[in-house]
Amino acid sequence: MRIVKLGALAFAVFLIVAQAFQIDKTNPPVTGDIQAPAPVKAVLRRACYPCHSNETAWPWYSNVAPLSWVVAYDVHQGRRELNFSRWDAYQPAQRLRKLKKTAEEVAEGEMPPWYYIYPMHREARLSAADRDMIRNWVAAVLSPAKAAAH
Repeated sequence: MRIVKLGALAFAVFLIVAQAFQIDKTNPPVTGDIQAPAPVKAVLRRACYPCHSNETAWPWYSNVAPLSWVVAYDVHQGRRELNFSRWDAYQPAQRLRKLKKTAEEVAEGEMPPWYYIYPMHREARLSAADRDMIRNWVAAVLSPAKAAAH
C-alpha cells in the first residue's frame, strides 16, 4: 500500500512540475493560403487546418501538460509535413506531390487521425462525400499538370 501511495504522490508532483513547461502556442503569419473551391476549403478548414496551417485554434487541453506536449508535437509535425498557410512557399512540383499525398491519406482514412477525431474533435470527421470531394478536387488539379508534362 505504501508503494501505491508513493507512486501516486510522485505522479502528482510530476503533473504539478510539468505545468511549468508550457508549449509555444504562437501561430506564425499566413503567407499564402491554398486556393480551393469554397466547399473544399470548408472541409480543409474543419478537418485539416487545426494541424496543417498557421491558424490553429489551440484547445483547452493544450494548456495542461503533458497533454499540451503531445498537441504541440502533433501541430508542429503537421505544419512541417504540410502547411496550407505557407502554400506559396512550395514549388509547383511540391504542391502537386503534397496534394496527391493528401488525397491518398484522406481516401485511406489516415487523415485526420482517429486519435484526433475521437473523442474531442468529431467535427473533423470526414464523411464519404467529404473524402470524394477532396479526391475529385485533387484529381482535377492534377489532370492539367499531367497534361502539361506530356
